[in-house]
Amino acid sequence: MSKKQLWFDVEEHETLDACLARMKEQGYMPIGRREEPIFHIVNGEPTVLRQKIQFKGLKVEE
Repeated sequence: MSKKQLWFDVEEHETLDACLARMKEQGYMPIGRREEPIFHIVNGEPTVLRQKIQFKGLKVEE
């Protein structure tokens, strides 16, 4: 039995479209999105390294 909702991470070198296509291949449609910054320390100061992006997918009933 698969989950009805699942979070999909956009990988570091993956486009948003590629992540959405991967979701569709697995039978999910996007119903939400969240982003959060990933920080690292440069010269003692926190600096944004990149954005972590996730899509919430809902299992498509067939």
